[in-house]
Amino acid sequence: MTLPARVRRAVLAAVPLALVLGACGTPSPSAEAPAPAPAPSPSAEAVETTPPVEPGEPTETSRTAAEQADLDQRLRDAAWADDVPRARRLVRQGADVNAKDDTEQSAYLVATSEGHLDLLRLTLRNGAAVDDKDSWNGTGLIRAAERGHALVVGELLRAGIDRDHVNRIGYQAIHEAVWLGADTTSYATTVRVLAAGGVTLGRRSPSAGLTPLEMARERGYDALERILTTMTTAPAPASPDAALLRAAERGDADAVALALRAGADIEARDEHDRTALLLAATHDQVAVARVLVAMGADPDALDDRHDTPWLVTGVTGSVAMLEALLPADPDLTIRNRFGGLSPIPASERGHVDYVRRVVQTDVDLDHVNDLGWTALLEAVILGDGGEAHQEVVRILLAAGADASLADRDGVTPLQHAQRRGYDALAALLR
Repeated sequence: MTLPARVRRAVLAAVPLALVLGACGTPSPSAEAPAPAPAPSPSAEAVETTPPVEPGEPTETSRTAAEQADLDQRLRDAAWADDVPRARRLVRQGADVNAKDDTEQSAYLVATSEGHLDLLRLTLRNGAAVDDKDSWNGTGLIRAAERGHALVVGELLRAGIDRDHVNRIGYQAIHEAVWLGADTTSYATTVRVLAAGGVTLGRRSPSAGLTPLEMARERGYDALERILTTMTTAPAPASPDAALLRAAERGDADAVALALRAGADIEARDEHDRTALLLAATHDQVAVARVLVAMGADPDALDDRHDTPWLVTGVTGSVAMLEALLPADPDLTIRNRFGGLSPIPASERGHVDYVRRVVQTDVDLDHVNDLGWTALLEAVILGDGGEAHQEVVRILLAAGADASLADRDGVTPLQHAQRRGYDALAALLR
């Protein structure tokens, strides 16, 4: 942990030394039956490809201990900086993602505490010891939960980390998320993800002597108290899959977590082949989507209309949902039933903020749909020529969209604007 986190622990924990030292052991088993362990994260199953060693570069067999130590330190430095390309190169050269410095920090553990999701995935692909401990005898799950890193928490749960490990000051991950957390959106999502992932919720901290729910009450964290009350008192749904889908559609993130905790299939489908994540995206239920993404929901799941959670964002224009889905690495090349990508319906509808954000991704702005239209063409042909569509055209052009691409009849965006009398658009396209 970094120094600020240590100071924070020391101040907030405020436990007698005898209790702190006594908390090192494993607490007695709880009568509470946690949910089944989540499926392993797909990212943890891949293996990083090792390229040929460059001429003159030391190999793992020829490298001295000092050279290896230097390589490992450079990897830790890259981890602190969240420099994933540099970290990837160092790993390929033989840097150890589990190698620790004299403060018990490794690249893997740094990724967990700092919320560096892509870096975490890199370390998991390259042999991270998922249950490794820091100087507080805490796991990466505890470190991530303390900081409110819900996506990292979900990734670690799916990688099979020990959900209920107790650290040296007597806290599990769920205790730290509440006692050392805050009553904010990020911590609300973190608590929901921990609950969905099956952590034990009713155990008292050996040091603080409080359950997570009691901690929330003691802190005055109303949102966290409500979530934990639901998780610990509401009956498990009789049909978890159906409960998950209903909760996702109506935007009840607590009920979503409860259904997942009860064993719901996160990819369960309704009568139209819509998953919970697709329902959440369609109805712009962002809090639900955050939980589902953290728990590994598929952003590319197609329904019977050939929509995916990601594609729907182009129709709704929800930037918040776009941001919630991006950590799931959606496939930006999947086409909707009209053969289009998300910027095309967004441009047609004049979703200015969405277009401004989506052009920063790797999506193809010059993609041509089944009608023969690009995003620029749709903004002109199906737009109204007003300020919103003018701004969409400005954004697309500034992002490098090709204004010379014509439709199937050879008519360019400029010519369409001129024919419709959209003088302002035509001026932008000249």
